[in-house]
Amino acid sequence: MNNTTIFRTGVILYALVIGFFGINHFLHGTGLQNTVPRFIPYSLFWVYFTGLLLIAAAVSFIINKYTRIAGLLLALFLILIVLTVHLPAILSSDGESRISIAMTNLIKDTGLAAAALMIAGKSN
Repeated sequence: MNNTTIFRTGVILYALVIGFFGINHFLHGTGLQNTVPRFIPYSLFWVYFTGLLLIAAAVSFIINKYTRIAGLLLALFLILIVLTVHLPAILSSDGESRISIAMTNLIKDTGLAAAALMIAGKSN
């Protein structure tokens, strides 16, 4: 398998994961609504809106159109989530299991942001 095929396979698998998270925003919107920082109004709207954007990024990666901008915006979104949702959850956690979940989510979203940057960097 050549490098282009390996890269495209990785991008498609990544897009499926991102698309899953986008669909999850619609399936569990009211539950995710509680994770939106309190200083942001209309939390349910933002859950659905970001779900739509995650799906749009996934489609962009799959059809190989606008992948650079989609990757950069997705990375920015994920880093904002790390800083406004996961990091505060770690800092305010009162139990070891909550810290573990928040830390796992922080590391997961940081890794997903890194992959989005790699896709953006490789795209035209």
